[in-house]
Amino acid sequence: MTTTGATSRAPDESQRLAACARPTGRPVMYQQWSDLLFLHWEYSAAVIQATLPEGLFVDTFDGKAYLGVVPFFMRKIRPRFLSAVPGILDFLELNLRTYVHDRAGVPGVWFYSLDANQWLAVKIARRFFHLPYEHAKMKASRPADGRIRYESLRTGSRANGSRCEFEYAPGEELAQPAPGSLEFFLVERYRLYCSAPDGLRRGAVFHEPYPLCRADVTAWDENLLPLDGFAPTGRAPDHVIMSRGVDVTVFPLMRV
Repeated sequence: MTTTGATSRAPDESQRLAACARPTGRPVMYQQWSDLLFLHWEYSAAVIQATLPEGLFVDTFDGKAYLGVVPFFMRKIRPRFLSAVPGILDFLELNLRTYVHDRAGVPGVWFYSLDANQWLAVKIARRFFHLPYEHAKMKASRPADGRIRYESLRTGSRANGSRCEFEYAPGEELAQPAPGSLEFFLVERYRLYCSAPDGLRRGAVFHEPYPLCRADVTAWDENLLPLDGFAPTGRAPDHVIMSRGVDVTVFPLMRV
């Protein structure tokens, strides 16, 4: 269900399943990801490929590439050797992502940005995980009706004054996505890639499969796309789904 670049090998089903397994070695951090909204747009594979660093290739499903916008809540952040780090225990995060694989066919996520409202978390993630975190003014609420209202306004040099706004609520629970399905392709991602000063790195996380549900989305926008250099599509998301959340174990970065 994937296409292959001339100098790479696209992931087969066994590689996609292998990436879901818990890595060996000691973790470096524990996190909780809550109330994740996954909004995905089909996007030009050629345009996405042109943005990727040497050694990474756009991953596709039935020949289609995707950009994903994911607002969610980061909770209970702590390094393995500490009970908690004051100031970064909980915060909001909004990321723009696509899906990639390396030359060996290991599938993963490539982040264009990860906006967060905790400056210390931004600095730590940029310094030690080489991820493009950006500071943003963010707020979220859950009124009595149970809907989540989520807003983000990026600050700093990569800001353009655009505010990202989402309103959503969980709906009907869904079955665990089957390998080979679009939902599995989009959400069951346990490897991430990043560019370190000395080259490409790959990180790993582990969690139980996402408990998925339908999402009742009453407000959304594409404002994150131009913030990160992409033209908006001008249409509603092509795929929408939600998860109430998972407990996550984070492992060290490795050279690719």
